[in-house]
Amino acid sequence: MNDKKQLRGWYFYDWANSSYPLVINTAIFPIYYAAVARTGSSNMIKLFGFTFLNSELYSYVIALSYLIVCCLTPVLSGIADYSGKKKNFLQGFCYFGSLCCALLSLFSHENLIFGLLAVMGASIGFSGSLVFYNGFLPEIATPEDQDKVSARGFAMGYIGSSILLIACLVAIMKPSFIGFETGQKSEVEIFTTIAPYTFILVALWWVGFAQITFRALKNSPRSTIQKNASMLTAGFRELLGVWKELQHQIPLKIFLAAFTLYSMGVQTVILMATFFGEQEVRLESSDLIITVLIIQFIAVAGSYLFSTLSSKIGNINALSLSLLIWVGVCIGAYFVKTITQFFLEAAFVGLVLGGVQSLSRSTYSKLLPETHSHASYFSFYDICEKTGVVFGMFAYGAIAGITGNMRNSITALMVFFLAGLILLSFIPKFTKKTAPVS
Repeated sequence: MNDKKQLRGWYFYDWANSSYPLVINTAIFPIYYAAVARTGSSNMIKLFGFTFLNSELYSYVIALSYLIVCCLTPVLSGIADYSGKKKNFLQGFCYFGSLCCALLSLFSHENLIFGLLAVMGASIGFSGSLVFYNGFLPEIATPEDQDKVSARGFAMGYIGSSILLIACLVAIMKPSFIGFETGQKSEVEIFTTIAPYTFILVALWWVGFAQITFRALKNSPRSTIQKNASMLTAGFRELLGVWKELQHQIPLKIFLAAFTLYSMGVQTVILMATFFGEQEVRLESSDLIITVLIIQFIAVAGSYLFSTLSSKIGNINALSLSLLIWVGVCIGAYFVKTITQFFLEAAFVGLVLGGVQSLSRSTYSKLLPETHSHASYFSFYDICEKTGVVFGMFAYGAIAGITGNMRNSITALMVFFLAGLILLSFIPKFTKKTAPVS
């Protein structure tokens, strides 16, 4: 516990993989996708005989990728715990996700299906790796240090991915710095020319810095492994055991339900914010990327702020405060019309984004019973988050598709935050006053 080498290695996976959700999910790829996946000046595209808003189709693809992860990782995490090979599964998902990320550079209007499959694969790789990465937290940090360690990991991710995004932004805004001749090309043409190279850069950053993590973290083989046992059967047995244990962990069950609900809102906002800015506020690509940077840098401070706040008022109260601010963000988004208002919204998102992510992970870790099945327990955590994304993204896409207005979709997310807030309020009733989450 609290071994500096392992902690440093663990932090660096946040540094490595956070470039994917920032550059691919949030900043550059959504803008590139919106520019490529359209017919003329229309945001409508046809696929398999159906007509979709391009943002609507994107939301469905991401939802499907998370659904696949929900189905796949429970079995794999059970096997990982039983075999003691969490690091190997972490490596496998990392390599697969980074490869698919690099393949995004081949995405064009002519090979739309290939591009969407690459998006799905990269999303699966990223999400799947987090199950095993998060599962290391209770093994490398003591309960009293887990808030701080979790926050530091997210902060490392925000800083590292921001550095990479700034490099990508410079390349897009000043292509001559990297040897590209722009000639008479428009801003959109320059962007769509440079952006594919940033996808390759993200893949290299992700897999490259992850090597620090892979050298530092250690597998912990289970002593209960039966030599002749089927690994697949062992995985199911491990999961069944965790499920039975969960039935007696009422605070943990309530937290997972609340986490599922507010994750519908948090993850959907993260994934669709750039589309909202591009199509509803009509921001230029450079303004959108700057907005994402605002969120990142404020999120670093936010993760530490809420970690400090949790030590004073408790994890549940700190999380509840962050959800109240999220409700305000959803209401405010409906009225955003100008770039200044969009920047202000981004600042509030950054403030609570770091807090809600780091505190959710550490609160769950504190609520866990004494167990060796950390990967299996964190697979339930991951399933809840990914289930939230599936329903959140589907709801967002459906409302946008039906009403033709993403403002309605953003406002509807408020319901998820409120429901999560209500459930969180019940947890202190089932925990002792001396509990680390109270």
